[in-house]
Amino acid sequence: MSSTSPNRWPLVIFLGTLWGVSECLLGIYLRQCASLTSGSIMTAVAIFFLTAGWTLSRTRLAIPAMVILASLFKMADALLLSLPFRHGAVANPIFAFFMEGLALWLIITFSSETWQKKIIGQAMAGVFTALTAVNLFPLVKYATGIPACVYPGTNYPLSLYYAPLAVALSALSYPAGRAVSQSLAALEEKAWSPLASPWIRRLVAPASLVTGLALLVVWHGWPKL
Repeated sequence: MSSTSPNRWPLVIFLGTLWGVSECLLGIYLRQCASLTSGSIMTAVAIFFLTAGWTLSRTRLAIPAMVILASLFKMADALLLSLPFRHGAVANPIFAFFMEGLALWLIITFSSETWQKKIIGQAMAGVFTALTAVNLFPLVKYATGIPACVYPGTNYPLSLYYAPLAVALSALSYPAGRAVSQSLAALEEKAWSPLASPWIRRLVAPASLVTGLALLVVWHGWPKL
């Protein structure tokens, strides 16, 4: 694996911010429990962003960094909504972030980089990452004290009931994340001149964080404007 470029961290923070904001905007409409398929969809979204960040940075540290960043955005969202951190719409998604990050870390640790250069290998990596994450999620009740949502009329967790959807979408989102990371790397090299790029790189991370928080504040306050 190639060495990590420290200049890629601002882009990792940018991706983590996008992921965190996307999770929060969905959470605005979820107060007590997840809608039937939202968790499966957001699993694929998480795998997309985590894969992009890891591929771009070439360090596994990007995975926990993005998980922590997304969790902080979720906590900020809870504060704006006046929700306790132990609320099911806050604590359980944060647990899901950590399980998705752990699942991806396991897959990239035990899979061949040569295999992942092939599109079928990338699709299978997405499949196994999603399968691992959705099977770990029911453990949430031991971490937060809040049981996972179940399919109506059953005791079957939604994460397992809709696992095929998460798997199918993740088979697409994993290779999509790798493709986006390559595009971002190419854009960085071509668009930023040697003179301007140091300043731009320094601004990317704080600008991403400020913009992300501003979006949440504006979105929550929009009906009052």
